[in-house]
Amino acid sequence: MKIRRKLPKPSRSARPAYLIGYPSVPPTLSDLRDWFDLEYGGPLNVRHGAGDGPPRDDHSALVMATHGPWNGAFQLSLPVEEADAWRERLSWGHAAAGQVIPTSTTPREASNQVLHAARLARGLTLLTEGTAYDTTCRTFLNPSDWTDRPLDHFKMGDHLIVDQTGVEETSREWFSTRGLAKFGLDEIETFRPIGLPNRPVIEILSGIADELVRIGRTPKVGSTLAISSLGLSVQIIRHRTVGLGTIPVSFREVEW
Repeated sequence: MKIRRKLPKPSRSARPAYLIGYPSVPPTLSDLRDWFDLEYGGPLNVRHGAGDGPPRDDHSALVMATHGPWNGAFQLSLPVEEADAWRERLSWGHAAAGQVIPTSTTPREASNQVLHAARLARGLTLLTEGTAYDTTCRTFLNPSDWTDRPLDHFKMGDHLIVDQTGVEETSREWFSTRGLAKFGLDEIETFRPIGLPNRPVIEILSGIADELVRIGRTPKVGSTLAISSLGLSVQIIRHRTVGLGTIPVSFREVEW
């Protein structure tokens, strides 16, 4: 009897990993498979989300996509009501849209899953000359904005940004990450007086984020994290949840 490997389920997160707006019609499943196999060596194996067997012809069906040990899920086309809601929210001109959905994973495999989801989103964007929206980083990606990497190379900067915002009532700058949530981790933040150089702070926060992804966990408040690559001892001093738009985001404040 043939034993089928159980595929991971899509994440219960209410938001997709990427929205892809199409200027015209969505790509076909064959187009995406052929492109992926050419770009990454293939094969990209696909099944519909309801169970075993080949995907249905319905463009709105949930498709599970496996490449080697990596898994992801996507819909080539969202229902009209959902596509219209995203068009209004994102203020873009795309009447049709698809989505890439994160799948449940372990901290050890998180980087692979994030990278696989990005590659699926890249394919849908390039095939249609559309626009992708990274829902965690809150950034838009046109076809020319994607940076591809070899299969064995993962770069944290491709999946995370550090944002800088002034906090008027305290005359401080708020530095915070966007992207750690992709890996099942809290975002990190720190505050600095206005007027100081920002580049060192951005580089250090990026380095801390890279270490957190490597160890696969968010340290508890009150703990200290030694990061040898930066030559720093980092303290976790506070946890809080901030509403960014309609999405609550968890942060750990760090000092060094």
